[in-house]
Order: sequence, then C-alpha cells, then structure tokens
Amino acid sequence: MRASQQRVSRMNDKFVTVAIADLMAQSGVAFGTSGARGLADAMSDRVCYLYTVGFLQYLEKLDVIRPGDPVALAGDFRSSTPRIMAATAAAVSDLGYQPINCGNVPTPALAAYAIDRQAASLMVTGSHIPDDRNGIKFNKPDGEVLKADEAGIREQQVSVARRLFDDQGGFVDPVELPAVDNAALRHYIARYLDFLPAQCLAGTRVLVYEHSTVAAGALTEIFGGLGADVVRRGYSDAFVPVDTEAVRDADVALAREWAASEAFDLLVSADGDGDRPLVGDEHGNWLRGDVIGVLAARFLDADVVVTPVSSNSAVERCGWFPRVVRTRIGSPYVIEGMQMARDDGASRVVGYEANGGFLTLTPIDVDGCELPALPTRDAAIVALAVLLLARRQGLPVSQLATLLPARYTASDRLSDFPSAISAQRIADLADDPARVQLLLPQLGAVAATDVTDGLRITFDNQEVVHLRPSGNAPELRCYTEADSAQRARQLNAECIERLESWRQQ
Repeated sequence: MRASQQRVSRMNDKFVTVAIADLMAQSGVAFGTSGARGLADAMSDRVCYLYTVGFLQYLEKLDVIRPGDPVALAGDFRSSTPRIMAATAAAVSDLGYQPINCGNVPTPALAAYAIDRQAASLMVTGSHIPDDRNGIKFNKPDGEVLKADEAGIREQQVSVARRLFDDQGGFVDPVELPAVDNAALRHYIARYLDFLPAQCLAGTRVLVYEHSTVAAGALTEIFGGLGADVVRRGYSDAFVPVDTEAVRDADVALAREWAASEAFDLLVSADGDGDRPLVGDEHGNWLRGDVIGVLAARFLDADVVVTPVSSNSAVERCGWFPRVVRTRIGSPYVIEGMQMARDDGASRVVGYEANGGFLTLTPIDVDGCELPALPTRDAAIVALAVLLLARRQGLPVSQLATLLPARYTASDRLSDFPSAISAQRIADLADDPARVQLLLPQLGAVAATDVTDGLRITFDNQEVVHLRPSGNAPELRCYTEADSAQRARQLNAECIERLESWRQQ
C-alpha cells in the first residue's frame, strides 16, 4: 500500500460525499444479488473504492466489524482483477482495517477462510461473464450479503477526498496490493482432506479442465490428496467465460475429444471464480447442475433441500428428501430459505442452484466425519460427492442419472438483451396466457404458471418453459424441462428461436 503519511494526507483533504444509490446510477455499475458488476472500464478505481467503503460502513453500523479487524480479499484471473483488488485494498486500509490478500483463489475458499475467522471479505470476479466485465462480491463475517443487506449498502453516504482520484477516476498515487497470503487456499483444501477418509478415491482417475478458473489448482490438490490420479488439460492464459448453465459448444467438443483419447472416471471444472461446478462423466458428457445438486444432496443425506424454482423437478419426484423448498433464483434467496428451515429445527440443511453451486447451512456428518457449514456456493463438494456416490453405488458416473426419475432440463440465453425489455415482455405473457399460445403455439394448453421468479409455464403434457431476465447481466434466460434430454434441448432451441422475435418488437 502507499505510505501511511500519504493516506493520512489525502484523508484530511477536502471531501465530497457520494450516495451509493447515486453511484449505481451515475457509474453504470449495478449493485445487487451478485454484488457490484459492470463493464471493467466503468469499474474505475474510484467506483470500486466507494463501493468498498460503503460496504464497510454498513458492516460498522451493524457492529460486526471494527477498525483494526482483518478484511480478506481475493480475485479471479480476469485482466482487470488486480487493479480492482488494489482499489478495494486501498479502501480497506484507508478505513483502518487490515487487508489480507488471499490471491487468486475460489470464492468458496475465500468465504470459508473468512467465516472461520469471523472476518468480512470481498471477491473480485465477474463469474461467468466475459473478460470485459467484472464485479465485486461482498461477504459479511457470517457469510454472503443478503437482500436486506443490499438495501442497507445502497443507503450509505460515502465521503471521499477530492484529490484522491484523477478526472478519469483513477488513483493519483500508485496503489499496490499486499503480498499474497496462501492461508485461505490451504484452509479450503484441508476442509475436504480432513472431512473425507484418506485414499478414499484411490483407483480413480480425474481429469481437471483448467481453462482460466481459479479452482483448477485447488481441485487438483483435493482430488489428488484423496488418492485420485489427476491430470490437467485445457489451460488458457486468456480468460474463458465458462457458464455452467449454458455450456459452450467448444467445451462440449473438448470434453468428448478427451474422453475419446484417454480414460477417466470424472471430468471436473468450474466457472471463473470456482463457485459453480462443471462435472462430466467418463464419456465426456457434461452433467446438468440441477441433477448433480440432487446427487450431492443424496450423498450428504440431507433432511431439507432448498433450491430455486428453475431447478429440475426430479428433486421432489425422487422421494429421497423429507422436505424440498423452492425459492427465487439467486443464492441470497436460497440462503434465506435454508435459514428458515434451520430455524424450524432441521439439522441437515443444504441448498443448490441450477448452475450447480452447492451450499451447506449446517455441519453435516458423513461416516463419523463432519463437514463444516459453508453457506455460499461451492464447486468442490459437488464434484467429490458425485464421484463418491458413484463408488458407493458401484456405478460409473454416467449411470447415476438412472437413480433419478426421467426428468431432463436444458437452458440457454439470449445475450445482449436488455433486462428491462425482457422483464416487460415476460410480464405481458404472465398477464395474458393467450400470448403464450401465440409465442409457443406448438406446446398446447397451459396447465399452470408460476411467477416466483420470471414466468414458469407448465403445459398439459407436463413440459415446462421458464423465462426470466438474468439478475447480473443483460441476458434473457430460458429453462426447459421434459421427459427426455433430446426433447428438453429441442424445446429449448425452439423457444430461443421464438424469443429472438422479441428483439424486433
């Protein structure tokens, strides 16, 4: 960081006060479920600094942090991430806190480390969105920022020295990050090596698809530490926007090429920040996130499973879980549902999303070993659970789906589709079911609709179409469900084709 004397000097300079709500409107960097996100160019040093100060001020008002406390920071491999991390570290230091640079580690590694130490944390990442965008995820000492917290942060009035930034919003004085502290990564790896029996994966071969995910190293060490033979493929030194809900054709082709040329029991990867898993079978077929979520919950013998309305209905139809709770899409809603279940007395509470991210709100015992709670999305537990469940059942990973009812989902998105326009189109459909018949005439009569999040339409033949604007990018998402994988994909493609017409309306 800059010298202490420089920090004191600029903090005594003339101040300007900025409301976080106004910052959102003026900068184009929105704040919501996934933290602050926007174009990397719009996320200037000034914008990132102010958001961080607003976050810390809010936690001070909650009396959960005090000056002198550590604040953990980490980031993904986007080109803009080091600069943004430095801006957040400067804000942390200027408010009297101790920035801990955890380096390029998965979001769940940062969260687990910070929660264990009751420290606030910030993850600089845009998750699956392209490299020209980025974001900052905020975590309280006990876990993710939830919906009520978002409102509290927006209400903050932030004062900043005028001479701190230039006319373009960059720092006048150079800013450097503290040296990397590897404790968070070591803590995350130990979480799984301490939980599972030594050599429990001996005799298995795991292929880690590296691309540009910060999870590649951790996944390699975790699976290797449990006895698996691990190989790494597909490294990229340029950021790759892997979306676990809409797998790229290039990644489908890569997985099948690897399966054709070498043997493995599990194919595993994650999105950019390592909180959403990408898991494939021995044939190189990527598995749906809302299927592997059910399998992971089964391995952990969950009492209550909380999942968004968009997830595959196999979670109810399988009969494995005493209680299933449906929520709006987004981890804050899943966490709130999990908290309600825990408060009602449930003891083994888990949650997952259609993107594969898996959360545990309560400690969970498996064969006498306890997995500590981690109420934020995690990729590693899903991949481990899938392979261990396959071994327990004596099945290859490709056959695990036979344990579930025959319900299949598909999803895709229209990119560069303004959220306000898609929200209005969806509202029009919800208000007048006859419009559904005009948009999708081949699907027959509408049996039911659900507006928990977007519009979920169930037709008489039990096929499902779910439309919603993305909560963190200008995208229109479409989810479909049917009795065969082929039909779910076909239905999704038909819907996307029809939805293209909305661009011209």
